[in-house]
Amino acid sequence: MSEKKSPSMDEWLKEAKADPNADKCGMYLVHNGVVRSTAKAIARGLAEPGADAAKEIVTSMEFSYDANKVESVIEETYRMEGIWFVKVWLNEGHLEVGDDIMYVMIGGDIRPRVVDALNFLVGTIKDTCVIEKECYEN
Repeated sequence: MSEKKSPSMDEWLKEAKADPNADKCGMYLVHNGVVRSTAKAIARGLAEPGADAAKEIVTSMEFSYDANKVESVIEETYRMEGIWFVKVWLNEGHLEVGDDIMYVMIGGDIRPRVVDALNFLVGTIKDTCVIEKECYEN
C-alpha cells in the first residue's frame, strides 16, 4: 500500500472554483487512474489472454515519475485553447491493485476542449513521464 495520501476531489473542486480564472470555466473533468489486476498488454489488446499466463494477473505495481517532465506537460496543457485550470497528483512507490496511480483535473471553457486537454495530458504523462512496472501473480 502506498504511503502517499490520495487527494480529495471535493477540495480540488473548491480550489478550482476559487481560482482567478474560474469564471472562464464551464466544466471540470477528473481522471483517476487505478492499479488493475489485468495486465496492461491484455487490457489494451496488445496480447492475447492465455498466451503468457504468468503475465496476466497483476498483483501490484512499481510506479515512479519525472517531476520536471510532468511540470513541462502541465505548462503545455495550459497553452491549449480554452484551458484555465490544471492539477495533477501522481502516486509513487509500490502500489497494490486498487491503489490510486494518478488524479488529473482539467477546467476549461467548453467540453470538447476540456476532453481533448484531459486526453492529451493523461496520455502524455503516461507515455513520457512515468515508469510503471507491473508485478505478476507467478
